[in-house]
Amino acid sequence: DDVDFAGGLIMTANQFRRIALGMQDAVEGEHMAHPDFRVNGRIFATIHPDGKQGMVKLTLDQQREFITANPTLFVPASGAWGRSGCTMVQFAAADHDTVGEAMTLAWQGTFKAKKPAKKPVKGKSRR
Repeated sequence: DDVDFAGGLIMTANQFRRIALGMQDAVEGEHMAHPDFRVNGRIFATIHPDGKQGMVKLTLDQQREFITANPTLFVPASGAWGRSGCTMVQFAAADHDTVGEAMTLAWQGTFKAKKPAKKPVKGKSRR
């Protein structure tokens, strides 16, 4: 593990990856030439090409809470992505438990958003 100038541990891209892949049914793929993590075919986290930060897909309320509580760790992604809840995780400021909590919320939101729709029972239409 890397150690920062203050003597604390710096999260690595591989540690972020392990947290993401620890989520049920999570798989690693690639999006715009960098690693992404998906559940049910939808991205819930990515690792930035610089390897120094990642992204978790939160709701706007969750994003606001994490940024308020940890402004050096979490920042909104730039542009429309950030305005839709994509939240950057600064590995140099990362607390593994806090990142794990944010990752879990990102995974839950994505997992629940893509559950298969219930199909109507054939022969029982409402008219």
